Amino acid sequence: MSEQEKPLLIKRYASRRLYNTETSDYVTLEDIAVFIRDGREVQIIDLKTGDDLTRQYLLQIIAEHESRGENVLPVNVLNDLVRSYMLPGGGMMPQFLQSSFEMLRESQSKMMENMSAMNPMSQMPGFEAMQAQQQAFLKAMTGGLSGNWSGPDKEDQPATEPKEDLDEIKKQLAELQQKLSKLN
Repeated sequence: MSEQEKPLLIKRYASRRLYNTETSDYVTLEDIAVFIRDGREVQIIDLKTGDDLTRQYLLQIIAEHESRGENVLPVNVLNDLVRSYMLPGGGMMPQFLQSSFEMLRESQSKMMENMSAMNPMSQMPGFEAMQAQQQAFLKAMTGGLSGNWSGPDKEDQPATEPKEDLDEIKKQLAELQQKLSKLN
């Protein structure tokens, strides 16, 4: 199993500090969120007890993003999640959510395949730029869900704030739509 396929092991010390065992340094919750957005699986273990704390920390990451006004999940979905734990048979919700995200990742992958070189549109001038924008748009819209698709390389992207990236993507998408409408 390659390094990227193995979960990144993070150890939580008694001081509640989180230690990245691969790089031998301490990390924050935001660092862990970045690893996950980049497609890396993580496993967080309590050093003293050996308990797996991954679920607890992933929920904490979501809660922190929500508290900063970043709407990770709509209120009605949160209500449904709470309800599902209160109802008999609510154990089906995790499997449903997992299946839904797998379907989303598969559809993303199929969309990217459809935009591949086998597509006759690939001969159109500017197609590669449009494909890169589509990949960036999908990643922005899904929060970089991990899966088969990893998005454009980081070296190709400017170091800007996420909101600036989204604004730039929207602008470029509008420009591409105008170009496509002129072709028709």
